[in-house]
Amino acid sequence: MTEQELKNNIEKALTEIRPFLQADGGDISFVSIEKNIVKIQLLGACIGCSVNQMTLKSGVEATIKRYAPQIKEVVDIS
Repeated sequence: MTEQELKNNIEKALTEIRPFLQADGGDISFVSIEKNIVKIQLLGACIGCSVNQMTLKSGVEATIKRYAPQIKEVVDIS
């Protein structure tokens, strides 16, 4: 898989999860990928949410890994 294909798959995953975040007043933005670690930024209500780390790992990371299994981890750089 090329780097562009990987980025496209990450964006597809974010498109799938974005409506759930937006329903609670939040959003998510893809920042970069380095050594199979995806850097994202949680936005809006997600920033101060007490369950944002659970959402990040069980929601965002799991969804991205379905689209791009080679991803090791997803980290929030907010």
